[in-house]
Amino acid sequence: MKIIGIVGWKNSGKTTLVTRLVATLTAKGIKVSTVKHAHHDFDVDQEGRDSHRHRSAGAAEVLVSSARRWALMHELQGEAEPDLAQLLTHMSPVDLVIVEGFKSGTHEKIEVVREITTEPLLADTDQNIVALASAVDVPRAQVPVFGLEDVEAVAAFICTHCHLRIVP
Repeated sequence: MKIIGIVGWKNSGKTTLVTRLVATLTAKGIKVSTVKHAHHDFDVDQEGRDSHRHRSAGAAEVLVSSARRWALMHELQGEAEPDLAQLLTHMSPVDLVIVEGFKSGTHEKIEVVREITTEPLLADTDQNIVALASAVDVPRAQVPVFGLEDVEAVAAFICTHCHLRIVP
């Protein structure tokens, strides 16, 4: 599995770029999965549902299945948060995994820049950033820079960089 990260500071447009890349790449016949890192507490379950009741009772894992999808919820129950490599072992093989977040990870990443801010460019200190998708000029960039809205160009770069074959 090839992996590319999409990173940037808060509200830089990471999720918008990821969703547009997924649509563009899957239209080219590339099988894509995503991993999203959340810095906040989140829940994919709803209080009152049977699965929520199972978790509340103390189940370490609850798998919910239907004819259309299945989801596995794993409660950490005091364990350390798993790193990206551990999480990827739970995913089915695909052509490409796009990782949103995990900006301190050692995987290759594209940095999203919406505007020049007081935050430094991650690319200035992270050797794993291989390109920028930017809404502003970044004259000092040491990596290729693509327009943030030019999703086709970013997708083409990912295909070339990750050696992905486009299915006609």
